[in-house]
Amino acid sequence: MLDKLGTKGLAGIACLLVGIAIVAIQAPIVAAGLALVVAGLGLVASGLAEGVMKMFGMA
Repeated sequence: MLDKLGTKGLAGIACLLVGIAIVAIQAPIVAAGLALVVAGLGLVASGLAEGVMKMFGMA
């Protein structure tokens, strides 16, 4: 999976994790909520991409 992300994708994941870590230092409950929101967005994007690929017969 990591080879499909590329350099920008890995940099984005690193920024995301560092940002959540910074928030977790000050407010752990807020950081947990942010992590759940980000995970949910990732799942929605994955589902949408899979649906589009199925429409075009690629999956």
